[in-house]
Amino acid sequence: MPNKLIVDCSTGVTTEVELTAEEIAQREIDAVAFAEQEAERQAQADALAALKASAKAKLVAGEPLTAEEADTLVI
Repeated sequence: MPNKLIVDCSTGVTTEVELTAEEIAQREIDAVAFAEQEAERQAQADALAALKASAKAKLVAGEPLTAEEADTLVI
């Protein structure tokens, strides 16, 4: 079973305790939620990178940018 470490800052004593079934279930729920949030963040980062690459290619080629591409260039 997974454990957690409890540190009493006033005494410096550390205690290792097994997680309860509820704590284990919450860890799993939190891990799934984090994975979903991370996937969404990565998808947004990838989309922005693709949009910036498209804007750069159009600038180099002398083509007009879309408003969305132009917005990626604003600092």
